[in-house]
Amino acid sequence: MLNIGERITQLRNQQNLSEDELAKKAEVSRTIIGNYERNANAPSIEVLLKLAKVFNVTVDYLIGEGQLSAYDKDLLKRIEDIEKLDAETKQHLFFLIDNVIQNYKTKKAFNK
Repeated sequence: MLNIGERITQLRNQQNLSEDELAKKAEVSRTIIGNYERNANAPSIEVLLKLAKVFNVTVDYLIGEGQLSAYDKDLLKRIEDIEKLDAETKQHLFFLIDNVIQNYKTKKAFNK
């Protein structure tokens, strides 16, 4: 499990942001971002919310806690969209997903 500093660093690098760019977007100093990434300081709740918005993730994901902490907002949005579908459409979608997953597992088993 990543600690919060590693998670911030990982997300910042994924978005090709410098510490300075992230600091400006989150409205904090570059020094503070460096301290967070080294785990010298922990972000306040207000800063966690700002960072989550900058990275387009949930606070749970950012801090690595909670039932949904492993999922980014794009995946959660898809899940929400699926929940809005009618039962028959959901069943078709689940059939497709199950087949793709089974195909992946089969290929993975043969490549070992």
